[in-house]
Amino acid sequence: MNKSNRYIPLLMALCVVIGVIIGTFYANHFSGNRLNIINSGGSRLTNLLHIIDDLYVDSVNIDNLVEKAMPQILAELDPHSVYISSKEAQNTTDDLKGSFSGVGIEFVIRDDTVHIQNVIKNGPSEKAGLLAGDKIVSIDGKPFVGKEVTNEEAMHRLKGPKDSQVKIGILRYREKKERVFTVTRGDIPMKSITATYMINDSTGYIRIKNFGDKTYAEMLASLSALSADGADNLIIDLRDNTGGYLDKAVQICNEFLPKDRLIVYTEGRKSPRANYYSDGHGVYQDIPLVVLINEGSASASEIFAGAMQDNDRATIIGRRSFGKGLVQQQIPFSDGSLIRLTVARYYTPSGRCIQKPYEAGDSKDYEMDLLTRYEHGEYFSQDSIKHTGPAYKTHIGRVVYGGGGITPDIFIPEDTVNMTSYYKEAAMSGLILQFAFNYTDDNRPLLNQYKSMRTLSNYLKKQNLVERFAVFADQNGLKRRNLMIMKSHDLLERYIDSRIIYNMLDEQAWNEFMNLDDPTIRAALEVIRKNQTVPKK
Repeated sequence: MNKSNRYIPLLMALCVVIGVIIGTFYANHFSGNRLNIINSGGSRLTNLLHIIDDLYVDSVNIDNLVEKAMPQILAELDPHSVYISSKEAQNTTDDLKGSFSGVGIEFVIRDDTVHIQNVIKNGPSEKAGLLAGDKIVSIDGKPFVGKEVTNEEAMHRLKGPKDSQVKIGILRYREKKERVFTVTRGDIPMKSITATYMINDSTGYIRIKNFGDKTYAEMLASLSALSADGADNLIIDLRDNTGGYLDKAVQICNEFLPKDRLIVYTEGRKSPRANYYSDGHGVYQDIPLVVLINEGSASASEIFAGAMQDNDRATIIGRRSFGKGLVQQQIPFSDGSLIRLTVARYYTPSGRCIQKPYEAGDSKDYEMDLLTRYEHGEYFSQDSIKHTGPAYKTHIGRVVYGGGGITPDIFIPEDTVNMTSYYKEAAMSGLILQFAFNYTDDNRPLLNQYKSMRTLSNYLKKQNLVERFAVFADQNGLKRRNLMIMKSHDLLERYIDSRIIYNMLDEQAWNEFMNLDDPTIRAALEVIRKNQTVPKK
């Protein structure tokens, strides 16, 4: 992008401001009513808003003007300094808080109708009698179908203060008459650890989706459960973990490190260096450990992976992480809106800055970075990884690289052997998700008898679902391609089955199924088998 072109909107805005000022001067000079706004002190931005409010030809809602301007101002700083409106603020923090007040369902929207996908166990909706597969057709006596049905509007109507009530009208499977349930809203737990199980006789597996308020407590419970099951080794899966709270990542790091090891440090222009060290009280300092990452692992997950790598505590397996190493301070406003302003950078123990390069005010290249990596072959070849920073040394002197993200010790390419354009279109168009949900909905009474991932998976493999999907897709605009379907058969089957398992069981069952034939999991188990979880120089 031509840098000079970037400043054209700013120059135009400046010209407008100058024009307003000159016009104001002459208008008031000749009218005998001088305004002293320009010379009254304060910032130019404040003065500009006063001028517009006092003199602009039409009436202007200054609050709306500020609401639109603030994101643009922050965008000139860095990719992660953002303005969040009061309407969006609550939703953006719910995932990390660990709970929110609502009715306790997971839903999808199909054909302008809310379909209940899962009912949270022991939650308000289960207690009221709602079931997975029910279709919501009214809320508080008002129809809720059609174009007004969006994720945001559904959440707005279903969430509410604890102990408040909401009347939900539903249509049940093969019924034509609406049923109305009164649901008393309650606290809904938001799990940040979505899977904990023994992946074989001696190895435990934990998947952390994000680092929220309750992640450390959940982690201790998971570790305790795996220890009771006889786990002698551990795999921590941080793939697609977008991050969260720094202190929770530090607490979990502390469980695995000996005393006085640097975990991470932060530093900024107005933020003096702050070091975070382990205290030596961690119970799991000696358990063999493997950490999985990919291009979706960011922020707090990179802090954990970087601390384990730089302290030579674990083997990191996967693909280079996202590269978000900017520290945001959350600053609320009286109306409920807030800004997240970057105040420092994260650095791993060896001194690497996690943040990948960016150009202030130009977010396009930054936002396209993952696609650029794909196009440059980084997902498929370790040699394609571009390190823009210098080399650093770990605790025992191994060489690691800065320049953005955490580069794994063992690289696992994305599997594209059976990838075809048919599969890509089937996945990206949402047709697989739609087919899987329709199949689940149509066969829910039959599928309910399979209570485990293994039994349900074995049943689904006998149902010829790829052929059924091909017919469905052809009827919905994706032309049948028999040779491509044959080549991508296993990929299609895996995707379809995984979504049905998720719909019928839960996220842990989905994780267990996806891990069955995962090359990254296989590599982790091989490292454990060879006793290579502690990297050597």
